[in-house]
Amino acid sequence: MTPKIIFKYSWIYDMHWKGIYKGKSEKYPTAKQIQNYIGKVEKLWRKDENKVLSELSKISGLKWKKKSICCYVVGRCRPFSDPLTLGVYNKADYFVDVLTHELIHQLFVQNENRNEKVWKYFHEKYKSESFNARIHIPVHAIHQHIFLKFFGQKRLKREIKIMSKFPNYKKAWDIVEKEGYENIIKEFKKRVEL
Repeated sequence: MTPKIIFKYSWIYDMHWKGIYKGKSEKYPTAKQIQNYIGKVEKLWRKDENKVLSELSKISGLKWKKKSICCYVVGRCRPFSDPLTLGVYNKADYFVDVLTHELIHQLFVQNENRNEKVWKYFHEKYKSESFNARIHIPVHAIHQHIFLKFFGQKRLKREIKIMSKFPNYKKAWDIVEKEGYENIIKEFKKRVEL
């Protein structure tokens, strides 16, 4: 079973984020712009939704527990997985990439009781790295697999370049590049509790 992503606009939630981003240099999108954007990115996402969600489950060894996942779309935010929340981006395909990243986290959260050994391994092996870098090593490895299988090298390179501005994400990508995403996924999957 793969869940369906339900895209949602909540004006009250959006007002919260608008307050946080008030005074920033980039203009905050209007409610109408956000709703139009949702229509655009939803069409793009639906083309790949089932294959991406199926592959995430297959490659990680984890099963989706929910039939649907609500994805809130606001004008601007720091994206996160629970509640799944994303902002408006200039490129619709980048929205799909960020959504995929957050869905990998969401899959991990839905399976917390099955991946204790996984996190013990990553926290011990990479104990000299920050917590944020450690948790992103398997996220980035799985995401690299998705990029290469469905979206191509060019989008993968764009993701790595964008993430290089953030030290923890950059460090995680450096480790994935050095050790190989296939090896990291293999180590992850063999520790998933059945």
